[in-house]
Amino acid sequence: MVADVSRGVALLIGVGLAVLCLLTAGMLRRPWAYHVGTAIQVASLALGFVIPLMFVLGIIFALLWGGAIALGRKIEREKAAAWNAWLLEQQSEQQGEQQGA
Repeated sequence: MVADVSRGVALLIGVGLAVLCLLTAGMLRRPWAYHVGTAIQVASLALGFVIPLMFVLGIIFALLWGGAIALGRKIEREKAAAWNAWLLEQQSEQQGEQQGA
């Protein structure tokens, strides 16, 4: 028993959340998967009302989730900037070749 929750129910909810997290991680190429991941984080935090330790774990994983989203956005911005710089460089080289010919 964990906080008046039977072992079977706790196991079912714990394994269910873990499976949802893994499936969602595999679908993060789709924009809607970020909303699903955030909903899973909220559900994990809400479990704190049943098992108080989940407040601590939920906050830790919510911070990791938020950090991963922020870092991912930063990487995408930097990737786009590098790609644009490369394209400008290629265009500049092509213009130089055309003027030299």
